[in-house]
Amino acid sequence: MAFRKNGLLSFMVTVSVIILASAVAFGQTAQPQSKDYEGVVKVAVGHYLYIPQAQGLDIFVAGTIQGGLENLVGKEVRVKASPIADKPNLILAESIEIKEGTMYTSVYTRSAEPDFAGYLNPHDREAYVALNITNINKPEEWEGKNKVKVYGKLQTSKVKEGAQEKEVTHIVLTDRKGKEIGRVIVNGISEYANFYLKKLRLFDKFWFYLDVTGQVDKRVRAKTRELFSGNVIFCGLY
Repeated sequence: MAFRKNGLLSFMVTVSVIILASAVAFGQTAQPQSKDYEGVVKVAVGHYLYIPQAQGLDIFVAGTIQGGLENLVGKEVRVKASPIADKPNLILAESIEIKEGTMYTSVYTRSAEPDFAGYLNPHDREAYVALNITNINKPEEWEGKNKVKVYGKLQTSKVKEGAQEKEVTHIVLTDRKGKEIGRVIVNGISEYANFYLKKLRLFDKFWFYLDVTGQVDKRVRAKTRELFSGNVIFCGLY
């Protein structure tokens, strides 16, 4: 009986050791691994950086860079970045170096936690309803919706307000023949959306994701063709 108890105890200890070792090994492999990306910076806006060698991933920089992030455009860099568990299209820059000749000079080492305010997770884009607007006299096509996306072209123009002029930004909506249907007033554009505007510089039209802020009165709409106003959160080809 004592032999059986000792054997059972030894077996349980062995199993515990195996489970513990497996958990440790799993924890080690599950930890985010940093990776180096080398290439020429194509777009840099706010906290976001894009180099083609990152293969569809955007780089988030949590802090300031010597000389400013925008000054990295056109320069060859080496970025050490880590994946971010709940943000599948972002990686977090741990360090950035600029290539000068055959040498690299450090311009950034992460020393703060990132603030992702304004970032739109790809999974959350499904909440934005695609509008099919055909006529300014059919408000049912856009009213009553708080998160929408429209396909159009960004346009900035100057309008008179009393004796002064002010700059107004619209998203111009057109039909298949290119005739203007209506306009959406842009109140603001997020840093993340501005980043993608630069990435989409070769395209004239694309999808704009907006948080709706207000509707335009019917009488004003008849004169200006403005439908509603909103803040641009993101823009893309789909």
